[in-house]
Amino acid sequence: MDKTLQQIDHDYIANTYNRYPVEIVSGKGAIATDETGREYIDMGAGIGVTSFGYCDPVWQAAVTAQLGKVQHTSNLYYTEPGALLARELCRRTGLKKAFFGNSGAEANECAIKVARKYAAAKKGPDHSTILTLWNSFHGRTLTTLAATGQDHYHELFQPLTPGFQMVHAGDFDEFREACETRKVAGILLECIQGEGGVRDVPAGYLCAVASYCREHDLVLMVDEVQAGNGRTGKLYSYEHCGIEPDVVTTAKGLGGGLPIGACLLGDKVQHVLGAGDHGSTFGGNPVVCAGALSILRRLDDAFLAQVTAKGERMRAVLTGAPGITAVTGKGLMVGLQTGKPADQVVQDCLAGGVLCLTAKDRVRLLPPLNIPDEVLDQALDVIRAACAG
Repeated sequence: MDKTLQQIDHDYIANTYNRYPVEIVSGKGAIATDETGREYIDMGAGIGVTSFGYCDPVWQAAVTAQLGKVQHTSNLYYTEPGALLARELCRRTGLKKAFFGNSGAEANECAIKVARKYAAAKKGPDHSTILTLWNSFHGRTLTTLAATGQDHYHELFQPLTPGFQMVHAGDFDEFREACETRKVAGILLECIQGEGGVRDVPAGYLCAVASYCREHDLVLMVDEVQAGNGRTGKLYSYEHCGIEPDVVTTAKGLGGGLPIGACLLGDKVQHVLGAGDHGSTFGGNPVVCAGALSILRRLDDAFLAQVTAKGERMRAVLTGAPGITAVTGKGLMVGLQTGKPADQVVQDCLAGGVLCLTAKDRVRLLPPLNIPDEVLDQALDVIRAACAG
């Protein structure tokens, strides 16, 4: 790639990313094109963001139409796209209110504030502990880092926000003991731990935790930042086990490529936040919300069934393939445990014209939800070869 661009990037952008030596200059659907004209099948979708691929015409039309009207107003005034998006999210989930920010971390910060304010009013301000799971990931702000159950994210940024306690996914007795020995406001968890290696949290555990939260008036918060918005074949991944969260957070695929975060509030907590309790200058931006609405409206049952079918197609090809020892996740959120180091598999896939991701020690696949079957098959051929080689 262009060494001049690499040097400018190195000189002027903070060194927080280990980039691959590829400059993506254009794309269409699941195909990305670099500056030399070489094409790649994108099996990462911008880390699960471009739900309908690059330059999706429906999303583009919604965004450009709104750009021709008004691009920003702040939240001091009403705008239609944000109101319609909130209504659609609430109608689809049964939740009651939405707060819009600009990222998953912001959505999780909002959830934590809601849980603590609710518990303070119901049980007293000392009931502030938020339980989270080991191996989780909830963001990179100081507070969402504190909520993240992976110590290596914490090491360089002490002191973190206090008031978090980690428990192990699947160990209900440990969860119950923490609730009985700490003054707990609620629990924040993922149903599939994406950054933790695409690891499924057991459905029985999720149901038991949800039941306990309901019985003891704890706030159940589900982080759907990566697993949500159709990624697993359901609108949100908690639907697979039938639990009813008090708070749902989401981002990534909802925006389709523009920054958005949403914190959805259920019946129990819908009135917790009042004017001035929380806010965001850019949250609910009309251009972003118009694009998000164009995505959400297409995630109907028929489309989600196609996502499920594509996920089953991937598992049928990858399970038991040479060099692959485990396949995890649901729908089009797939993790591969491989004999070769995951980083090496991703590099070999890149050389073969396929863009993949890692998540801890695993290869992570998050293709566009509408990736054509023939393109998916081409990518799977490259991935199988990279794992076996």
